[in-house]
Amino acid sequence: MPRLDRELVKHKLPIKEGYLLVKQARRRMSMQTELKVKEEVERLVIAGFIKPAIYADWLSNIVPVLKRKTGAIMLCVDYKNLNEASPKDEYPMLMADILVDGATHNQMLSFMDGNAGYNQIMVAEKDIHKTAFMCPGHISAF
Repeated sequence: MPRLDRELVKHKLPIKEGYLLVKQARRRMSMQTELKVKEEVERLVIAGFIKPAIYADWLSNIVPVLKRKTGAIMLCVDYKNLNEASPKDEYPMLMADILVDGATHNQMLSFMDGNAGYNQIMVAEKDIHKTAFMCPGHISAF
């Protein structure tokens, strides 16, 4: 999947003063779920979306979400500690319907892929270590 150039746009993760680095306690999951998680992690590594982390300052857990129709697992990361440590945006994004209505008389309207949009904007190089997450068992951290 193509990504937006880091020189054009990058996601920064500032931390408020006084917050310490957080390594969440490891969560347990069933062996069946663990195998599905391992398959999904391997798929994401091959696709180039994630890479192994050796020494991580911040470390979050994954929360596997089962897709009922397909039985596949979607990996979500529990960034609650990182969210608490990040300053809140004073200017929240407008609601999508207002943005679409505002573009009514334009010749072209373009949307970013909403399905995998989080993979299109890269995290700033200096903040990548804050997004590390651990996988169950012996899989590792990424």
